[in-house]
Amino acid sequence: MTTISMYKISVPIFVQFLTSLSAVLDKTAAYAEAKKVEPSVLLNTRLAPDMFPLGRQVRAATDHAVNACGRLAGVELPTLPNADATIPELKDRIAKTIDFLKGLKPAQIDGTEDKEIKIVFPSGASRDFTGRASLAERRPSRASPLRQQTPSTSLHYKSRSAE
Repeated sequence: MTTISMYKISVPIFVQFLTSLSAVLDKTAAYAEAKKVEPSVLLNTRLAPDMFPLGRQVRAATDHAVNACGRLAGVELPTLPNADATIPELKDRIAKTIDFLKGLKPAQIDGTEDKEIKIVFPSGASRDFTGRASLAERRPSRASPLRQQTPSTSLHYKSRSAE
């Protein structure tokens, strides 16, 4: 049986995704400036009625990366503010998340496939996972296209490489 590196299927993938998300915010800022649109209008826009606005999706993506990798590594999770209201603040949040992820070492995460992880929600409800399930289980949220704690988390956006 081939052993999978829990580190390789989590940290580098989250870093790649969040780096791309930061680039999307750069394009958002450029578009807002070119079209004379207030950036907050774009950050509060939903691409579909059942989606969170862009700003909330960025916060969720960073939360998922921090929670998934931090819990696997067994380290204290950084506190990220939930009041990010501007593109620079959201980009700073992404940068702090990437810094946190890059600070994790393979030895902290590899071998956590069967680690028991319990998440307690503010409502008091809890959910139990194994390390593998926390990365591989795909649970779509009704209110967001984001997947809970999954490296393949994605936003529904269209990117054009030649603009």
